[in-house]
Amino acid sequence: MQPKIATTLRAYTPKLFLGDVVAGVTVAMVALPLSLAIAIASGAEPAQGLITAIVAGFLISFFGGSRVQIGGPTGAFIVVVYDVIATHGYDGLVLATLMAGVILVIAGYLRVGKLIQHVPEAVISGFTIGIAVIIATSQLQDFFGLQAQDVPAEFFGKVTTLAAAAPTWSWQATLIGAGTLVGILALRRAPPLVPGLILAVAATSAAVALLSLPVDTIFSRFGALPDRLPVPSLPAMSGERFTQLLPSAFVIAFLAGVESLLSAMVADRMIEDRHRPSAELFAQGVANIGSAFFGGLPATGAIARTATNVRAGGRTPVAGMVHALTVLAVMMLAAPLAGYLAMPALAGLLLITAWNMSEPHRWKQHLSLPRADQGVLLVTLVLTVVTDLTIAIAVGVALGLAVRLSRRDVPVARWRVPRPWPGGTEATDEREDPRP
Repeated sequence: MQPKIATTLRAYTPKLFLGDVVAGVTVAMVALPLSLAIAIASGAEPAQGLITAIVAGFLISFFGGSRVQIGGPTGAFIVVVYDVIATHGYDGLVLATLMAGVILVIAGYLRVGKLIQHVPEAVISGFTIGIAVIIATSQLQDFFGLQAQDVPAEFFGKVTTLAAAAPTWSWQATLIGAGTLVGILALRRAPPLVPGLILAVAATSAAVALLSLPVDTIFSRFGALPDRLPVPSLPAMSGERFTQLLPSAFVIAFLAGVESLLSAMVADRMIEDRHRPSAELFAQGVANIGSAFFGGLPATGAIARTATNVRAGGRTPVAGMVHALTVLAVMMLAAPLAGYLAMPALAGLLLITAWNMSEPHRWKQHLSLPRADQGVLLVTLVLTVVTDLTIAIAVGVALGLAVRLSRRDVPVARWRVPRPWPGGTEATDEREDPRP
């Protein structure tokens, strides 16, 4: 379970260090607006997103089993985090994150990384698309500038409430959100060293400030961002709280484990390397424990940021550590500027994130799957949107494993049927299963 940094530093060179520094700073420019937007969409304070990117991002790179993995808050957690905060408060989320971290550390020691990789792909695709639908729906209010109070978390209730608020539509907010979308799309083919995300969000946010548009910003809604990390502390603990939050902790651990291993596998293909699953799970556990100590959000490996790191020249875990330290530097030196970021601009950024999460390039592939796999994907997707992730994952995994088992050559069952004996005891006859 040796971390990758222990082996990569043995042959470390100044050239590798320069590439890692450039890549780390580049990824930080992508992570900054995303971390803020994900925290806000999760129902948390924007500062919690930065704290997670700094603390968890550093620990994932330092202890991780991948050379180029970049960790932090991701869109996959938005749904479960929002639900935990709404039900148990932010203190409950911190405790659930801490518990999830412990679960992941144990999973790393028990070397269960290979087991997580056997989760049916249809289940992963189904709840990923479902999460994308929920994220996109949650951003409509800010994107269109709708004035709606007490928007419910439940999908159909949210859609109904937002539809009723349509007369309050703000063309200025939509213009800023759409401008951000266009800017991100226009810069997506720019060289990796050009931070397209932050340039697009910063440009439209600057327009809001310069033109004094009636559009919400981070500062107008949440106040000033902090310029330092908080003092580490532990959430309130009790047996009752552990019991209440255990299902959410398992969901957070499951998501962190699956997404981090998927991201590590993508990175392996990009740099022709092989990650260490057990070390990766252990790192996710340590990172989530660390994030919880500082009041941060759940964290995992981020596929988009990891890919950006590779394209920008990152080749060792040092790049991920530089990324975390760069976010910290920006937090300490430029927190007031981040307060000017416009809410519709961040909504536009998250709409792009949701679109990418749904993986539209794979929709045709989904349609060509066997009917049973399509059914698993659809059931998982619908349950993710209309119920919650706990139910969706449990049902999806059960159905997916049942489908996989039905395709294997399973020996015919030999049923043991009771046969009475004269003395009143019973023996058994073995009979083949009569079913075809």
